[in-house]
Amino acid sequence: MGVVPAIETRELCKRFGAVQANDRISLSVEQGSVHGIVGENGAGKSTLLKMLFGFYQPNSGDLLVNGEKLKLDSPSDAMAAGIAMVHQHFMLVEPFTVLENIILGAEGQPMLDHAMSDAKAKLIGLEQQFGFDLPLDTEVSKLSVGERQRVEILKALFRGADILILDEPTAVLTPQECDQLFDLIGLLKSRGKTVLFVTHKLHEIMAITDDVTVIRAGKVVLRTTTKDTSPDALAEAMVGAKINRAVERAGVDHGAPRLRVEAISAKSDHGYQALKDVSFELYDGEVLGVAGVAGNGQTELLEALAGLRQVSAGVVHLAGEHVNSPQKLTDPIALRRAGLAHVAEDRLKAGVVASMTATENAILGYQREKDFCENGLLKLGAISETANRYFESQDVRPRDSSLPVASFSGGNQQKLVIAREIARDPQTLIIGQPTRGVDIGAVTKIHDQITELRNAGKAVLVVSADLDELMAISDRILVMCEGEITGIVPINEADECSLGLMMAGAAPSDERQGSGA
Repeated sequence: MGVVPAIETRELCKRFGAVQANDRISLSVEQGSVHGIVGENGAGKSTLLKMLFGFYQPNSGDLLVNGEKLKLDSPSDAMAAGIAMVHQHFMLVEPFTVLENIILGAEGQPMLDHAMSDAKAKLIGLEQQFGFDLPLDTEVSKLSVGERQRVEILKALFRGADILILDEPTAVLTPQECDQLFDLIGLLKSRGKTVLFVTHKLHEIMAITDDVTVIRAGKVVLRTTTKDTSPDALAEAMVGAKINRAVERAGVDHGAPRLRVEAISAKSDHGYQALKDVSFELYDGEVLGVAGVAGNGQTELLEALAGLRQVSAGVVHLAGEHVNSPQKLTDPIALRRAGLAHVAEDRLKAGVVASMTATENAILGYQREKDFCENGLLKLGAISETANRYFESQDVRPRDSSLPVASFSGGNQQKLVIAREIARDPQTLIIGQPTRGVDIGAVTKIHDQITELRNAGKAVLVVSADLDELMAISDRILVMCEGEITGIVPINEADECSLGLMMAGAAPSDERQGSGA
């Protein structure tokens, strides 16, 4: 008899109404291995993960942990079975210390002082065993993103996890933090832990996993050892066809800057200084990438450019017109009509209304325009036709625009928002995290659409935590750390290591800074 798998599913099915999200999923993950799971948006990955962690219960099929058939009715059941999940958005209480976050809900005894003392002793042992170096008495709010992620992993180990599900774990990390995470995963594997690694980044699958499963349309279409496959083969399995880049960057002559930002500063919603004396120019016919770990002023910058946040100092000019300063803030509707389109970083906060239908969201922000409104009445036929056209052009799934946007995966929500903003043929596009949570086929399409705008002489500013993305589509890359610009680098001088260091606050050499500005 062979080794019993750490986790196994047999013919697992999950249906939501008419939608078959998982169709007879059979998965086997060896103990002490790193197993990759990939698939397009809407392929069924999230549904599978939620069944493995007890959020959902299958309609049929079996789930086995270490050879024992289990029924997981809740995440508590999953954790009792040794399964933990580290979510893309961390589940931490920021004002609490590392220690307080780790024992929260697992104190184990009524006397909190004793519980914390016992937990600290256990955590010190785990830190030594797995190479952590976390300040247990420091507030989580003071930690870097990478450190917060390690808190989540340490919390899972503290609660006895032998199987860790990592959902898009590198989405908000610097390259250096990604390397640290991969080192930690290797150490977890060497200590007998099993890791399910879910990502859209195929080079990460190739770098860190032993085996990989590809899910398409709710079914397993490929299960292979990683050494026997390639990124191209995985991508083809994910989408069912070969993926080819169709658009190359053309040479474009730059004239006057389309967007000029002069020494702007702005406060966050929490009152701290989020932008500090930020200056740059964006030209027609270029893509200016903005790199930085989440929370370093990128959100406030996008909002200041889109007319959603007034600056406390400095001036923003669009096409030579003064649009934002301490004395003036141009209305976002006026900016849209002046040719500026905005894709927010957080689509659920500022890009869509989750309770509204996809059809309604397809015109959100443009509902007053004559295409969709006449004499104060909405043109329902034109709106429906537009939504259906966006669904077709961006391959939004499922193909039912009458559903609430909350019914769609994050990647499919993003496809709809991208279609809505690009369809207006903006002269200036500012876009935050364009492909976060989006599958490889849609990533290629979105990148091509951005490049087409650039080649047509439009000005595009892209904020992304994914350096590979920025290096693929940008002409220059601006790097932010703690609300300041730490460098502006032409793409032919950019490399992942130096950009990662600038994201962490290290200034570039004077020579490079001078050539990039």
